[in-house]
Amino acid sequence: MNALSFRNVSVVYGEGTPFRKVALDNISVDFPSGEIIGIIGHTGSGKSTLAMLSNGLLKPTSGKILLEGKDIWENPKEIKNIRFKVGIAFQYPEYQLFEETVYKDIAFGPKNMGLGDEEIDKRVRSAASFCGLSDDILQKSPFELSGGQKRRAAIAGVIAMDPQVLVLDEPAAGLDPLGREEILGGLIEYQKQRGSLMLLISHSMEDIAKYCDRILVLKSGSIYMYGTVNEIFMQAERLFNASLDLPQITKLFIELKKRGIVETTDVYTVKYAHKEIEKLFKIKTENGL
Repeated sequence: MNALSFRNVSVVYGEGTPFRKVALDNISVDFPSGEIIGIIGHTGSGKSTLAMLSNGLLKPTSGKILLEGKDIWENPKEIKNIRFKVGIAFQYPEYQLFEETVYKDIAFGPKNMGLGDEEIDKRVRSAASFCGLSDDILQKSPFELSGGQKRRAAIAGVIAMDPQVLVLDEPAAGLDPLGREEILGGLIEYQKQRGSLMLLISHSMEDIAKYCDRILVLKSGSIYMYGTVNEIFMQAERLFNASLDLPQITKLFIELKKRGIVETTDVYTVKYAHKEIEKLFKIKTENGL
């Protein structure tokens, strides 16, 4: 079943002016439930526009956005409810913190949903746990926290609404490798337990390769490529044509293939590379090389 679908969706800014710009051009795509979809593309390709469309922060110029088969704009007065079902964490969400305590900030969304105190408390603590925030941090002011902790608190506020679809725009931007691993690891664990759809917008090809089931590549407002991680990374040349980089491990295997050491280049994670190298050594050992 598709959790979210776009049907012939276009977005045009500045229509009727000299500044007219087509942000998305007649795109149609299905995002299956329970999957992590990586969304990549050069700056200006339409990634953020797609994110804002997904929960009604932006209305398409034409076309439809379907949440579990239903047009989210069928009843414009109910669009607020769609925003509880499709949660978005934009880049640097920590700038949106404003409450007296971390607890109150995470509770803001569930409270606006009209939930009872017991359910709100349950959701706040569960979301904080997924994001690596201990109970003692919940009573602190968000402005006392480190940059990484603020990021976690802001993302926890989105998770606490328990959305059917979670849209993350560069959730690990600016963090060190350990911070990236901790935040993304918690989000992936949440997605697995919830079985929800996650859209991960990122410039990090390593993160996309490591965590995603499928990849959507946008170029100049159109769908350039869409497929499984393996299908996409097997077409390295097309990714270069979209001004996109490749994971460092993939670049390594491309160079190894040029030297006749390996036969494949569709290697996009260190874990996968390890298996391929083990296989290579086994073959050479068996052949007495």
